[in-house]
Amino acid sequence: MITIKAKPRQIFGKKLKVSRNEGLLPVVVYGRKEKSQSFFVNTKEFKKVLASAGESTVVSFESPSGNLDVLIYAVDYHPVKNEPIHADLYAVEKGKKVEVSVPLSFVGEAPAVKELGGTLVKVLHEIKVEALPKDLPHEIEIDVSGLVTFEDHITVADLKLPTGVKVNEEAAETIALVDEQAEDESESTEAESSIDDIEVEKKGKQETETESTEE
Repeated sequence: MITIKAKPRQIFGKKLKVSRNEGLLPVVVYGRKEKSQSFFVNTKEFKKVLASAGESTVVSFESPSGNLDVLIYAVDYHPVKNEPIHADLYAVEKGKKVEVSVPLSFVGEAPAVKELGGTLVKVLHEIKVEALPKDLPHEIEIDVSGLVTFEDHITVADLKLPTGVKVNEEAAETIALVDEQAEDESESTEAESSIDDIEVEKKGKQETETESTEE
């Protein structure tokens, strides 16, 4: 299991700026049976954990007050630097199922794209699943090679889920499809330009006729 170490935090508010500059990330850990606690973790280590675990993989959270199994529930980022500045971690209960959103990973090549020139449309990028913490998948693969025609769709009902994982979405919900290419943009632009030219010519003619009348 992926592990991250923490130390207690007694600094809050504006004073956190100094700690962040020192490479420390403020986090809060809470759960249904866990009271809210504040900690610091190493920012670089947290980013590595986030990249590996995402928000759907259980992480071992080690602190002086004890070890917990947690999910990265939410991350706040700096609006300019796009660096994490705070994170909420949810302590999960062993033996209790949890519901999380798991990202979808699209693999393969759709014949309707390769042979018919269509465009792959990814309707969903994540789905809600329910499972025991130990059974939660990091991601779910979607093989698009079955999209042969423009009428083919991949729905939630087509998902192949790991053992112990239940999806909490409508079975008929579309995940991906291939759409026909829109008309050539250059042709569309030329058509619009021609219409604009006609309108300008008409307007110019009307103005000329009006001026002639006024004279």
